[in-house]
Amino acid sequence: MNNISPAIVEQQSKAPPEIRNVIKFLRSSKSGIKVRVGALNGGRTDYFKGKHAMKALQSPAYAKVKNVPKVESEEDALKLLASAMPFAYFLRVDRGQPTGSAANSPKALQINQMQLFQQPDYYAWFYEPSQWMTTVGGFAMLGVMLAGVMFPLWPPIMRLGVWYISIGVLGLIGLFFAIAVVRLIFYIITIIVASPGIWIFPKLFADVGFVESFIPLWEWDMPKKKERQEGREIRKEDKGRNRRFRVQRVGRHGLKSCVIYVIYLFTLHTSRNAATWLVSFTYTIKPTNRNIGFQYTFT
Repeated sequence: MNNISPAIVEQQSKAPPEIRNVIKFLRSSKSGIKVRVGALNGGRTDYFKGKHAMKALQSPAYAKVKNVPKVESEEDALKLLASAMPFAYFLRVDRGQPTGSAANSPKALQINQMQLFQQPDYYAWFYEPSQWMTTVGGFAMLGVMLAGVMFPLWPPIMRLGVWYISIGVLGLIGLFFAIAVVRLIFYIITIIVASPGIWIFPKLFADVGFVESFIPLWEWDMPKKKERQEGREIRKEDKGRNRRFRVQRVGRHGLKSCVIYVIYLFTLHTSRNAATWLVSFTYTIKPTNRNIGFQYTFT
């Protein structure tokens, strides 16, 4: 961020309290304004587009802010932002070409001599909000690092407490893996003797809370409508001695489900004396869901 000149600081000090509250809201993450980084006068500067600021002033988040001018229409938002420009919290800039050859290089910015507010224009920030949270977090991290380095100098009772805590955490992790293995073995047994099989803690790997992961206690492995709609394909090709299995699962279990299926397939075909084993994973992230596919081949 460029150093703000004393003249700009003096101009900002003349702003009324209501305008300051509006600027604090626009500069905060609550506004939802898309902030980009540009190059201005040899330094990095945050800038935004005018229409995003107008949209922020018409959002429900702004309506909850106290001691700010009321905005009921797009025209009110435009007038409010135009009235804030003389105090130099943000200035109109012209955006040029990227400053480097890399794709993410910041684009060059130049202050426009005609200062007015319009939706399609770009505006550079010359105001930094309070950084006290960042400062406190930095000191806290530094304190944790110093405490870790000075661990040999800790009193014996504190070191003993840390040892007990670490053993407890490792025990919980071990218990989690033990439950995962036991539920898989139980499922394999039940899928043979009581098809379609029973899952213990069926939501253990689901994207739910900690308590919900253990509710219900068990459940039949019945195909769900959502999974059928998203697609679950099982293809089998039998060409003489070479057989190939491909399982593609689309769901939210992610990599954990992928590992479970690999263990399941490995257990299912351990009895076969395979000459070649090949397990390959393909992991693709899509905007709306995750595709976890893996291929298991044996001859």
